[in-house]
Amino acid sequence: MMTLQEIINSIENLSTEDREYLFEFLRQQRIENRRLEILANAKEVTEAFNNGTAKRGSVDDLIADLLGDDDGSCLE
Repeated sequence: MMTLQEIINSIENLSTEDREYLFEFLRQQRIENRRLEILANAKEVTEAFNNGTAKRGSVDDLIADLLGDDDGSCLE
């Protein structure tokens, strides 16, 4: 396995055209990975909603829940 420094050195030795191709490839990979992550999250939320385990409420309810304030008094 190559070390990160070896990879960096190899990239520095690439032609400008090959570097541009590599960077575009990596950018596309990041986009695709993010899409897959969003899809997985959406499936998880959909499943929780269908199972009745998803919480529902207003933004104020969400903030109160995140702050651990059951009565919402922190929002006043």
